[in-house]
Amino acid sequence: MQDLLHTSLAKAQSYAEYRQMLTDLLENEGKTTGPNQSDFYIEIATLNQARMNRLDRKPKLTEETLACLAGLDRELILLVLTEGWCGDAAQIVPVLNWMAEASPKLDLYCLLRDENLGLMDQYLTNGARSIPKVIILDAATKEVLADWGPRPAAAQQMVIDYKNTPESEKPDYVEFQKQLHTCYARDKTRSTQGEMLEVLGGESA
Repeated sequence: MQDLLHTSLAKAQSYAEYRQMLTDLLENEGKTTGPNQSDFYIEIATLNQARMNRLDRKPKLTEETLACLAGLDRELILLVLTEGWCGDAAQIVPVLNWMAEASPKLDLYCLLRDENLGLMDQYLTNGARSIPKVIILDAATKEVLADWGPRPAAAQQMVIDYKNTPESEKPDYVEFQKQLHTCYARDKTRSTQGEMLEVLGGESA
């Protein structure tokens, strides 16, 4: 596992590199990350670019988050498994970048899930390769301290409820996604920040 982590970190991208890659793929090749290049996935990836652009322009860390980051007493790495077509990642990875930019003790690195399935399969959610998945490591030892994801609890419950709804009663998937992203918008990243604080606060000592 330690060798896998070292290999993964060696090829991970900074957030800026990740965002530039997504932009170049869409604008120059009309593609997104991963093997699925359907029109639907390209449309979602384009929408995700707009979501990330909006979040990148207006960092809004809470006072609680800033206080927690100021209190970190060792250097940590946030290694996140993500993809350009993942709507949850578009809502969450920019917030992780806010946190990394606000603290000299946090570094954020991004890995594409579908190119790193060996690592992804160590961090399944109910047997699924759900993303984004954040792996928190001690920067000095590369020891895994904790992990978080793929989404805040309220959003996760929405997804679970949707999956458990009988097919005859399920809303259209696109309509469900609209409901999910409305939940993110109303939350204003507070849940993502709060849950990450719980993880970081428990692992900073």
